[in-house]
Order: sequence, then C-alpha cells, then structure tokens
Amino acid sequence: MSAPETAITADLVREALAEQHPDLAGLPLREVAGGWGNQMWRLGDDLAVRVQRMDPTPELQLKERRWLPALAPRLPLPVPTPVRHGEPGARLPRHWTVMTWIPGEPLDHGTITRGEHAADALAGFLRALHVAAPADAPSSTDRGAHPRDVTDGFEGFLRAVSPADSAAVRSVWADAVAAPAWEGPPVWVHGDLHPANVVVADGTLAGVVDFGDLFAGDPAWDLAAAWVLLPAGTAARFFDAYAPADDAAVRRARGLAALKALFLLLMGQNGDRGLPGGKAHWGPVGRAALDRVLAG
Repeated sequence: MSAPETAITADLVREALAEQHPDLAGLPLREVAGGWGNQMWRLGDDLAVRVQRMDPTPELQLKERRWLPALAPRLPLPVPTPVRHGEPGARLPRHWTVMTWIPGEPLDHGTITRGEHAADALAGFLRALHVAAPADAPSSTDRGAHPRDVTDGFEGFLRAVSPADSAAVRSVWADAVAAPAWEGPPVWVHGDLHPANVVVADGTLAGVVDFGDLFAGDPAWDLAAAWVLLPAGTAARFFDAYAPADDAAVRRARGLAALKALFLLLMGQNGDRGLPGGKAHWGPVGRAALDRVLAG
C-alpha cells in the first residue's frame, strides 16, 4: 500500500464511519489540505479522521494508537489523541483513526511572532516528553542514530540541494559527527519535528502533531527543532529553558537541524519541479532554517 489504489473521498470516509462508528457519521466532514503518509479529514469541530495513504504499512498509525493516550496527559501542549479505531473494509481498504483535532495553523503556513514564548513552550514540551521510555517502547533504525551513522543521508541531501554555502553546512555536520554519543537512557522522542508537524496560534506554538515516528532514543533529534522551528535568535533561550542538554547534545542537534533543513529544501525543490510529494512552499522554510543553523 505504498501508493493509493483508490482515491479516498468524503463519501468513502463517511461510509466507513457509518459502518464502524455510526454515531459519528452525521458530523460535518471536510478534507484537510496537506499530509503525505496519511490523509486528514476534519470531523465536526473537535475531531479528525486520519486515513492511511502513502505509508506502506499501518505501523505508524498503530504506534500512535498504542502510545499517545499514555503520553498526552502529561504533555503541556495539545497533541492528537486517538478516540476511535477504524479497520480496513471492502470499500476503504486502509487503516484509519479518529483523533482529537488540534486548533491552529500548521507552522509551514503560519508564523511565530512571539519567539521567546514559543522557545519556552517548546522547551517545556520537550522536557516533559524526554523522559526515560519503557522497555517495550518503539525503537528507530534511522531517526535516532548518531549523526555519524546517517552521513550517507546528509551527503545525499547536500548533493541534491547543493546550496552556495555547502562548505559551511558541511562544517556544522562534521562537528556533529565528532560530538560524543548520547549516554543516557533512551527517552521518548517525537522524531519528526518540522514546520508541518507543529501548530501555531496567537503567534506561538499551540500544539504538536504526527507522532508516527515516535521512538525511544537520543533527544538531540528533537532538540534540532530549536533551529528548524523557532525564529532567529531564540535557540539560546530554548536551551536555557530546556536545561538538561550538554554541549555534545547541542552539537549533535545543530548538525541534525542542518540535515532537516536540507530535507525541507529538497522537498521544496521537488515541489518546484512538480514531483510527487514535493512541497514548493517548504523551500523558503528550509532556507530560513539553514540560515539559523549557520548563524549558530
């Protein structure tokens, strides 16, 4: 199921609701733009339906169903919480989940104007998330590795994007590769903090979404958000508020922020070329993030 064989329409989603959760089938239903692995439909005022689209397996949705109900109550920012499960059917042969809706606007379509408030909010959220994970928590084979172990990916992104300041970007990456590894216990890590996966309102962070890449590992993968999400000049405030990050974690995080910025630039480039999955508006977002990384 790496690509949709049947277009997901409002009628199909409503039929699936009527079959499996008929008490919800009468609520207003409207598609939400964006998304790649899952297609989103707003359901009434307070809910959303996430339908497996490009994800090759339902594993990421099933992971959210398993862990978000336990994590959400102790997180200081709203996160989507599964409230109903939908199983594949004859007409809609995909997994789907009814989640709580997080009001606001995705950051890739919005802005943060209250930078210090957002830095404090992100630090508080990650401090609450980054606690020791249980033994049966999911692991990750790519996200979560030390930067040295994902150098091939970095080099591939750098060659594909080929920014004018490649030498400076490579220097940041080399410093991350040279940084000592995480020595603490594996902690809960969101794993995919980029501008489309956080929600803003009133000029600051208002929620975090898409926990499909959730894993237990090195918190540096989330700390990279200091440069990827926050406005210029607020990374230092974020790390002061977060507190536990040592010099090695900051160095790894800055290199991983460079990696994520290159990914955003590549997705923007793909969008400009009309390639599947490309998002043209991510290009400027990625360039701004890379500028913040290089500024330190």
